[in-house]
Amino acid sequence: MSDLSRPETLGVPPATTLGSRSGGWLRVPEDVNELVPQLWSSGVSKVDGVLKVAGLTAIELANDFGTPAYIVDEDDFRSRARAFHQAFSRIGADVYYAGKAFLCVAVARWVAEEGLNLDVCSGGELAVALRAGVPAERIGMHGNNKSVTELRRALTAGVGRIIVDSSEEIARLDALTTELGLVAPVLLRVTAGVEAHTHEYISTSHEDQKFGFSIAGGTALDAARAIAAAPGLNLLGLHSHIGSQIFVTDGFEVAARRVLRLHAQIRDELGLELPELDLGGGFGIAYTTQDDPATPDALASSMRSIVDAECASLGVAVPRLSVEPGRAIAGPSTFTLYEVGTAKDVELDGGMSRRYVSVDGGMSDNIRPALYGADYSCTLASRSSGASPVLSRVVGKHCESGDIVVRDEYLPVDVRAGDLLAVPGTGAYCRSMASTYNHVPRPPVVAVRNGEARVILRRETEDDLFALDEG
Repeated sequence: MSDLSRPETLGVPPATTLGSRSGGWLRVPEDVNELVPQLWSSGVSKVDGVLKVAGLTAIELANDFGTPAYIVDEDDFRSRARAFHQAFSRIGADVYYAGKAFLCVAVARWVAEEGLNLDVCSGGELAVALRAGVPAERIGMHGNNKSVTELRRALTAGVGRIIVDSSEEIARLDALTTELGLVAPVLLRVTAGVEAHTHEYISTSHEDQKFGFSIAGGTALDAARAIAAAPGLNLLGLHSHIGSQIFVTDGFEVAARRVLRLHAQIRDELGLELPELDLGGGFGIAYTTQDDPATPDALASSMRSIVDAECASLGVAVPRLSVEPGRAIAGPSTFTLYEVGTAKDVELDGGMSRRYVSVDGGMSDNIRPALYGADYSCTLASRSSGASPVLSRVVGKHCESGDIVVRDEYLPVDVRAGDLLAVPGTGAYCRSMASTYNHVPRPPVVAVRNGEARVILRRETEDDLFALDEG
């Protein structure tokens, strides 16, 4: 009988033996206590097996703020925002932080202080941006179904651009600008028919999906005509976003070529030399050792070359470029800290077993593994271990068999109740998509800097759950 709780019998590749999706990239670590640096923020290290971030240990953070908790390395977040600002400023481009990745008042202020603009996609995100004091002219308003109320607020606040997504929205804006006596600066969102190399749920530029106007189908050019005919709408340029967690630029190259052809058509037919072009975001980060993200400098250089080459080929003036990174800034800056509640081996067919390590959070604080099979890593954060590594599955406390936090990871075989585990790369979409499933209150977000920690989003309580319950 093969017992997968004994590492010496794991075989190669052990994860594949158990039907894992790791595809062979997951390897038995030489030292199970060591970190993989590219997965963590710059302020994270280990001392005698104990995780530290910006001068504070995971044990101190757990004692002070409880678990689970999202722990943000503020300097790392700021440095990533600054790196994008500097890299794209050098090529004469603008950066809009995609607030959907993670947004709160503190983060909106960090983004503005580091020189970035801010992209929002709902009335709630707009409210956070305005509460934080972000200058309205540095805000872009997204959304495929903006309400009249949301559009009115964006217009009266004076946002710098509204990304138009439907014919109904053009009509709504036309009526509102007439009523308010304002001019709406707009970008036209188009779908370039590009199949991004990512999961279908986060691929957004193929034809069969809800966003934007089709270039190939001709609706994009029709929309440009409608905007040009509306006296209260000022068409600034075109917008394209091909998806998320993308590591290669070939999709951006194809998208830029198709979008700029439409740009040239609009110039030739409507006499409009559009001054702007937004190629979206979606730049990938390292969740596991299989991921190899590009630097902001490399992305900026590549995007500049792509746009310049296509404009030269078409004989059009080069528009001002903008991009919208979110995950690439917020994601690596944060880890989630959990406490282990149980660890057990479950017998499988064929005489094998799988080790399940249960923590005090789960799909309510990180839905991505359950939603579209996202992969994560983790490490024992509260002590050093001399025990052998064993292939483990980290799961949550929710009443779902799909409540998986980390599908496959090597952890010490002596991981036990009371240990702390840390999962890196959870700054993007985890808190933004968090829920109170099973009536589990959402964790706090704690910012750490220079040996000090402060709560920027407090932990929800049972009182918060009852605040909405009219029963």
